[in-house]
Amino acid sequence: MLRRLLALGAAPLALFPVHAFAEEADDTSTILVVGQRDRDISLDARGLSVSLGDEQFEGVNARNVEDLMKYAPDFFVRTRYAGDSNGVPGFRGTHSTQSARTVVMVDGFTVSNFLGNSFAYAPKWGVVGPGEVEQFDVVYGPYSARYAGNSMGGVVNITTRSPEKTEAFATVQAMAQPYDQYGTHDTYYGYSAEAGFGFRQKDGPWSVRLSGRHFRNTGHPQMFYGLTPSTSTAAATAVTGAMLDPKQAVAGSPGTSTNPIFAAQSPAETTQDQAKLRLGYDGASGVTGEFLLAYWHNLDSQTAPDCYLRDASGNAVCDGLVSTGGKTYTATGANWSRTVRDEVLAGLRLAAPLSDAVEIQANVSTYQILRSDGFTSSTWSDGANGGAGRLARQGPTYWWTGELSATARLGGVELSGGGSANLYKTDLTNYTLANWRSDAGKAFSTRTFGKTRTLAAWGEVRVPFDPVTLTLGARYEDWRAFDGGLARVSTAGAVVTNRYDSRHATGFQPKASLEWAVDPDTRVQLSLAKAVRFPTVGELFQGSLDGDGAFNEDSFDPNLKPERSTDANLLVAHDFGGVKLTGSAFWQRVKDTIFSFYGFNQNGVSTSNFKNIDVTRQYGFELIAEARDVLIPGLDLDANAAWIDSVTVRNDAAPAAEGVQFPRIPRWRLNGNVRYRVAEPVLVSIGVRYASRPNTDLFGLQRGDTYGYTSELFALDMRVSWDVTPQLRLSAGVDNITNDRAWVYHPYPQRSFLVEAGWKL
Repeated sequence: MLRRLLALGAAPLALFPVHAFAEEADDTSTILVVGQRDRDISLDARGLSVSLGDEQFEGVNARNVEDLMKYAPDFFVRTRYAGDSNGVPGFRGTHSTQSARTVVMVDGFTVSNFLGNSFAYAPKWGVVGPGEVEQFDVVYGPYSARYAGNSMGGVVNITTRSPEKTEAFATVQAMAQPYDQYGTHDTYYGYSAEAGFGFRQKDGPWSVRLSGRHFRNTGHPQMFYGLTPSTSTAAATAVTGAMLDPKQAVAGSPGTSTNPIFAAQSPAETTQDQAKLRLGYDGASGVTGEFLLAYWHNLDSQTAPDCYLRDASGNAVCDGLVSTGGKTYTATGANWSRTVRDEVLAGLRLAAPLSDAVEIQANVSTYQILRSDGFTSSTWSDGANGGAGRLARQGPTYWWTGELSATARLGGVELSGGGSANLYKTDLTNYTLANWRSDAGKAFSTRTFGKTRTLAAWGEVRVPFDPVTLTLGARYEDWRAFDGGLARVSTAGAVVTNRYDSRHATGFQPKASLEWAVDPDTRVQLSLAKAVRFPTVGELFQGSLDGDGAFNEDSFDPNLKPERSTDANLLVAHDFGGVKLTGSAFWQRVKDTIFSFYGFNQNGVSTSNFKNIDVTRQYGFELIAEARDVLIPGLDLDANAAWIDSVTVRNDAAPAAEGVQFPRIPRWRLNGNVRYRVAEPVLVSIGVRYASRPNTDLFGLQRGDTYGYTSELFALDMRVSWDVTPQLRLSAGVDNITNDRAWVYHPYPQRSFLVEAGWKL
C-alpha cells in the first residue's frame, strides 16, 4: 500500500503541462515532440515522440546507455542488472520479450537484433557508452512510412556526439548493490571507465572521434532452483537449508512445498569492452558523410552457484539425491556457465543535395557476430570438477541493412521516398563436451539455421493547408525466409538434416497524419497506420534449449504468420507559458500476434515456444507534463502517467485466454523526474518509476510478487551532481531507495549505489 501511495503521489505532477516542441510553436510545420529543444529530433516523428538530451540526462543514474531513457513516457527497458545484455525495450502494450517490435538505431545504423524475438535478442546497447550520447529520440508506433513494420512498437535512435573542436572526455564509475533474497546474502560490486577524443578541422570538412569503455560488474542471481520429488530407493544425502516461498503458487515451481528452493544461479560476472571510431565529413557544398566502426566484447561468467543445502559436515550440496524433512528429492539445474561474444558494427552514411530543393541520402551497415560461444556444465559437480557439459556456438551470424532515399521540397510541399533492404542469417550448433570449459573433442548434437531478407519501397507527401498539415504515405515490403533447416543425430548415430520450404509474404502499409495548429499555443495531431511485422529468422528456424538443457523442438515454428497491426494515435498539446501539457490516446489491433510464453512447464522447468495468437488489441491514454522553473527558479519537472488496456481478443488455440489482459502489460505506468539546481554548480534530482501488477500468463491465472512472476514495480531514485569546475563533475546516486523487490520472472535490482567522476576538455 505504501508503494502505491508513493507512486500515485507522483500523478499530480502530470497536471503540470508539457514543455517543448522540436521547433518554436509558431512554426506550422512542427511535429509534436516532448522533451529537449536544443536540437531537432533525428527521427521522422508521427504520433507521440520524445527527444531527450543533456538536460534530462543530468538527472539519471546511468550505468549503461539504456538507463538514460528510464523516465520516458509509457516506456521501459527490461534491465535486470547493470551490464544485462538482455535489455528489451517496450512501448505501451508491448510485452517485455517482444524485442522484434522495436527498431533501435545508433546514428541511424540498425542495432536491433532481428535474429529473434525474445529477451535473448535485445538491441545491441553495448556498442554505445552513456558518456558519448548527445540525444535519445523515441517515436511511439508505426506512423511513418520511412521505418519497417518492426516499428509496430516504436523507433529509438541514439545520436552520439560529433566533435565541434578538439576535445576529450573521461568518466569513471563505481557501483554497489547489497542483495538479500532467499538464502543469498551478499553485496555485488562493479566499475566502469570510459574515455574519448575528438578532433575537427578548423578550415576543413573532416572530424574524427575515438572512444572506448571498459565495464565490469557482478549482477545478482537471476534464477532459483527447486528440488524435484524422487521415488528412488537409493541412499540419499541428508541435508538442511532448503527454503519455501509462501508467495509461490504455481505447482511444481521453485519454492512450493513440493519443490523447495535449494540454490541460486551464480551471480553474473560481466566484463564488457567497447571501442568505437566515428569519422565525419561536412563539406561546404552540403555533402555530408559518416563512417562508424564499433567493436564490442562481452564475457559473462557464472561459475559460482549459491548452494543453500548443507550436509551433516556443513559441506555445500548442490546436486544429486538428497533427503530433507522426511522426503527424498533430486537436486539439479544449478549448473556453471560461461558466455563469450565478439561483435562488430560497421556503417557508412552519405547525404548530398542534387539541387536547392532535392537531397538524397544513402546508408549501409552490417552487424557481425564474430563469436558467440555459450559453455554450460551438465551438473553442478561437473561444473566444479571440469566434467561434462554442452556448447551453444552461434555463427556465422550477421545482418546487413541498406537504404536509399530522397527528399524534395517544392514550395510548401515536401515529397520523400526511397527503398531499403536487409538480410539476416542465423546458424546455431549445439555440441556435447567432455570438459564443459573447453571445446576440445566436442561432439555434434543439433544445428538450426536459416535466413530472411526483406525488400521495401516507401513514399510520403507532406502538404500544408494553413493551419492544417496533411501527411500521407505508404510502405510496401517483400519478405522471404529461406535456407532454413534442422540437423540432429539419428538413432543410428548419423547426422540427419531436415530442410524447410522457403516462405514468401508481402505487406502494404498505408500511413496518414493530420496536424492542426489551433493557435500558437495549441496543437492537435491524428495519426493512422497499418504495419506488418514479419517473423524473424530465429522464430522460424532457431531452436533453443529449455532450462534443463534439453533441446526444445517446439521453441520455433517455420510456419509462423506475420503480425499485422492497425494503429491510431490522437495527440493534443497546449502551451500554458512556463509549462506545457500533452495528452495522447492510442489504439492498436494486431492479427496473428507472435508470442512466446516463457514460464514453468509441468516439471518446473523453464521453457518457451512461439505461436500465433489470432487477435490482440490495446488502447490507452497518456498524460505527459514538463515544466521549467516551477514555483522557484531552477526547479524543473518531467512527469507522465499512462493507463493501458491490452487484451487477447481471439485465440482459437486457447479460448480461455480471450478477454484477458495480455501478459506483462500493467494497467498503470507512472514516471517522473524532478531536478533542482540548489546552487549554480549543484543539481539534485529525484526520479520515480511505477508499474502496476500485470498478469504473468495468457490466462490471467498467475499474478504474484515473487520469482517466476511479473510483479508490481516501484523505484524511487536520487542523484546529486556537482560541477566542481567547468571541466570536472562529481556525482553520487542511489536507485530503488526503498529497496522494493520487483520481478520480471527474474528479479530486478534491489537498492543500488553509484558514484561517478567525469572530466572533459
